[in-house]
Amino acid sequence: MSIPFLPDYQFAAPAFLYVLLAIPLIVIVRGRRGPAPAIAFSPMNLLLSLGPQVKSRFGSISPALLYLALASGIIALARPQKVNAYETQKASGIEITLAIDVSFSMSIVDFWIGRDKVDRLVAAKDVIKNFVKARPNDRIGVVIFSGRPHSIAPLTMDHDWLLDTIDKKIHFDHKIEPATAIGTAIAASAKRLMERKAKSKIIVLLTDGQQTMPGLSPQEAAKLSATLGIKVYTIAIGTDGVHYVPKINNNMEQTFDFATLEEVSAITGAKAYMAKDFDSLNKIFAEIDQLEKTEIATNRVVEAKDVYFPFAMAAAVLAAIAAALNVTLFRGIP
Repeated sequence: MSIPFLPDYQFAAPAFLYVLLAIPLIVIVRGRRGPAPAIAFSPMNLLLSLGPQVKSRFGSISPALLYLALASGIIALARPQKVNAYETQKASGIEITLAIDVSFSMSIVDFWIGRDKVDRLVAAKDVIKNFVKARPNDRIGVVIFSGRPHSIAPLTMDHDWLLDTIDKKIHFDHKIEPATAIGTAIAASAKRLMERKAKSKIIVLLTDGQQTMPGLSPQEAAKLSATLGIKVYTIAIGTDGVHYVPKINNNMEQTFDFATLEEVSAITGAKAYMAKDFDSLNKIFAEIDQLEKTEIATNRVVEAKDVYFPFAMAAAVLAAIAAALNVTLFRGIP
């Protein structure tokens, strides 16, 4: 039973509080006039005149102390408690590897962030960082790829470090092979997830091209991922047409193989997306965030600490004082 106006306190045995109602009854019964005496004595006026009358100013204190002692004892029996309530959360996180294409075509400047025109990689990094910030309970790693994959961040819960790594290590200054190896990028990402014991494991692969590197095909890598229980979400980023590529100082025609990306995602039970502007890229990552939600179990814990001791002590002290007064200042004549 909670205590009014004191939300952090409660009574563990509130039934004892009903005994408090007996105190007013005791006061009333004790104050009633008693029966007339059976034997009448002669007037005592003569004896009273022999000395001055002394009226005690404290005659009513002793009963009051006893009532307070009784009330304190009853409150102690009701066991007042200090309550500390809090919630604990246990998250069943998702293991995520982000596979990001850093081939030179990602330097094409065809995305707008507000009023700023930026290249595809800058736009991708901006959205990826927001995605990481929105998933504090997940272990996330990053693989970059062009002609072959490179791991720049192992699966980690240290998201501050991960965000700093995304800022500093996803760029075009790595040794980049002039090709796009989507299949081996998926395989490398899956290898980092295969030994994990998480309930859900996913790869988010972002590319602006198609498989141009001989070797493991995206479909074969997808089948391998599916056998490991790993979903592969694929995102094609960029706009159609002929674009100037700053990193090679030349023009190139944009080519997508979206059908292959759709097949990869379908094999693993995931989805494929096309992002032709910054807003659509944001929406894609927001949708993936909703599709792959981390399970969080919340438990409410209530801790109660007994605080009846001060009331029990007050009852004992008040009763002792009342008893001491009765045998000293308020001692009656037999």
